[in-house]
Amino acid sequence: MKLLVTGAAGFIGFHTALRLLERSDEVVGLDNLNDYYDPGLKTARLDMLRRHSAFRFVKADLADRGAMETLFKAEKFQRVVHLAAQAGVRYSIVNPHVYVQSNIVGFLHVIEGCRHHGVEHLVYASTSSVYGANTRMPFSEQQNVDHPLTLYAATKKSNELLAHSYSSLYGLPTTGLRFFTVYGPWGRPDMALFLFTKNILAGAPIDVFNDGHHQRDFTYIDDIVQGVTAAVDHVATPDTSWDSDAPDPPTSNVPYRIYNIGNQRPVALLRYIAVLEECLGRRAQKNLMPMQPGDLPDTWADVEALAREVGYRPSTDLETGVKRFVEWYLGYYHPQS
Repeated sequence: MKLLVTGAAGFIGFHTALRLLERSDEVVGLDNLNDYYDPGLKTARLDMLRRHSAFRFVKADLADRGAMETLFKAEKFQRVVHLAAQAGVRYSIVNPHVYVQSNIVGFLHVIEGCRHHGVEHLVYASTSSVYGANTRMPFSEQQNVDHPLTLYAATKKSNELLAHSYSSLYGLPTTGLRFFTVYGPWGRPDMALFLFTKNILAGAPIDVFNDGHHQRDFTYIDDIVQGVTAAVDHVATPDTSWDSDAPDPPTSNVPYRIYNIGNQRPVALLRYIAVLEECLGRRAQKNLMPMQPGDLPDTWADVEALAREVGYRPSTDLETGVKRFVEWYLGYYHPQS
């Protein structure tokens, strides 16, 4: 197939594009290469993708309506994997306008391109953050997600609502994936595993929020990508049993679907740090801090719907995943011992 992968220079976008190329799809990767984190890391990811003759890169901003219209008109994509967004829960608190432009205006431009140019299926990134004030575990797609705790979560919830409206109005098949704490090689430098590794190797303390009492459904990147590509292949269809008198939130009588994608095995943050210490052969100096505004105390994904409908089964244990990240980090950065 010919696919557009937005955010192709980002963490999940890069790995997804690579998997699609390895199975002989044609991929056009889009990214604006902003400096939210090291653009050099993004360029290095793109260099790996460019080794494949079926990959082409387009530098453009999702919020540029003209550029997006031109791209969709020229390329005639069969399917779209929309993974580009302004990421970072805490950053949304200090820079809200960037999130609205990228995550809402940009999403509108992508879904309009899909609508007008015959795209067969739009798969897009949502987030576990939409569960907000929910405390019942594990998080299920059947739960209410009307109480987001951050602007980032609110923008992702709005993506889900926009997708349903387009599925209803225009029959566009859409699938939203609520990601749960993704980690692994080529990860984002603003995420905990990256920051912890950098500081432990430098002999600097690590900031451990909520005094380390968080639990997270840490999910290895290879497992995530397997789920994303399976979802791309499984085009959303109307749920013929959907009942408007008792509506099921993640399905509809139009071609619309929402899935959790996580590991289904929550891990205490302190255990995560302990595994990292074992892999690095060094102890961390922990700077215990209170919980940050907008943070969820715990996350835990119920992924049975994705397992049942597309065959998603995460298989990478924490020890293996962290070890692979550390091996990549040491090989890429060559930190001094």
